[in-house]
Amino acid sequence: MGYDEGRNVAIDYRFAENQYDRLPALAAELVRRQVTLIVANGIAVPPAKAATATIPIVFTTGGDPVRLGFVASLERPGGNATGVTTSNIGNALPRLALLRELVPHATSIGFLHNPDSPLTNLPDVQAAAAAAGVRLVVVSARSDRELETVFTHLGQHHVGALLVGADPFFVSRRRELVALAAQAAMPAIYFGREFVEAGGLISYAASLAGAYRDAGRYAGRVLNGEPPAAMPVQQPTMFELVINVTTAQALGLTVPSSILRRADEVIR
Repeated sequence: MGYDEGRNVAIDYRFAENQYDRLPALAAELVRRQVTLIVANGIAVPPAKAATATIPIVFTTGGDPVRLGFVASLERPGGNATGVTTSNIGNALPRLALLRELVPHATSIGFLHNPDSPLTNLPDVQAAAAAAGVRLVVVSARSDRELETVFTHLGQHHVGALLVGADPFFVSRRRELVALAAQAAMPAIYFGREFVEAGGLISYAASLAGAYRDAGRYAGRVLNGEPPAAMPVQQPTMFELVINVTTAQALGLTVPSSILRRADEVIR
C-alpha cells in the first residue's frame, strides 16, 4: 500500500499481555497521542471504540462485528470503524462434524472457551451440538492456572474429543494448549492452522494470516484518505482445513480418506 515503517509511517505498538482490563488505558493513551489510525485486534476493539469516535479504527475479529456492536452493518459500517472478520459463527456444526468423523467413538465432546471474551460463541456451539445430537461438556479458561485444570475436568466427564473456541488468550498459549491435549491424549479441533503447525490435531477456520494482510490493506486505504464508514467489512470467502497426521497417529487415530481429500494441507 506504499507505507514502510520508519520511512513514511510510524507504528506505536501497545500490548496488554492478555490482561484485558489494561486495554481501556492503552486505548486512551493512543488517543491522547493523537494517532492517525488505530488497528485493533479482537478483544481490543471495544476499548478502542470507547476511547474515540473520530480516529479511524481498522479491526480484525473472530466474532460477528454487527452483533458485537463494532459496526452498524457489514456493507455500510457507519461510524469510524471497519475491518476484517474471520467469524467462526456458523462454523460450529462443520467443526463438530469433522470431530465426529475423525473420532466416531466419542459420545461426549468438550468445548473450551474464555467466558471473559466477547468472542465466545457458546450459544452457537450449544445449538450445533443439539442439532447434531452431541452431548456437550463446556469448560472455560482465562488464565494459565485454569488452562492446566481443563483436561482433568474433561477426563472426569469422559469427554472423547475437544472443540477449542476462538480467543486471543488461546492463540498466545497455543503451544501449551497443544501440549496439554497431547498429554491427555485428547483429540482436538482448533480455530487456526497455527495450532496444527504447533502439533495440534486439526483445524478448520478462515486464515488468520490472510485476515491480517487484509487489515493491512484497509489500514493503507484509510491512511490514503478513505473513510471507514464507506468501507464494507471484509468477510472470509475460504476456510482452511489443516490436519497433522503425525499427531493423529500418536493419538491412535486413523484419518479417514474423506478428510484427507478435503484437507488444504496435511502436515506429516
